[in-house]
Amino acid sequence: QVQLVESGGGLVQAGGSLRLSCAASGSIFSRAVMGWYRQAPGKQREPVATITSGGSTNYEDSMKGRFTISRDNAKNTVYLQMNSLKPEDTAVYYCNARIYYSGGFSRDYWGQGTQVTVSS
Repeated sequence: QVQLVESGGGLVQAGGSLRLSCAASGSIFSRAVMGWYRQAPGKQREPVATITSGGSTNYEDSMKGRFTISRDNAKNTVYLQMNSLKPEDTAVYYCNARIYYSGGFSRDYWGQGTQVTVSS
């Protein structure tokens, strides 16, 4: 069973920074595409950033230049460094691990989420 445990959320003023961490158990981490998603109240969950096992990254446009995703395969951990935070970044942030299998099948694993609140 795969478990993802996020940490690092909290309350920060606009313009501040936070670093989220997601520790993964199990043997999938090294081959998983890891990602961060977020869900604000009353809105759908949306992608924030992803990183492949080889370190290739992808960001949503509104996060480019402010957020940085990274991973440490030796520690089975993925990080999200968030700078220049805005009140609209307030959301529950979820860690995701996606495993791709032959035949185009994929499976997602999710953490429990960590709250990030940015005050104006």
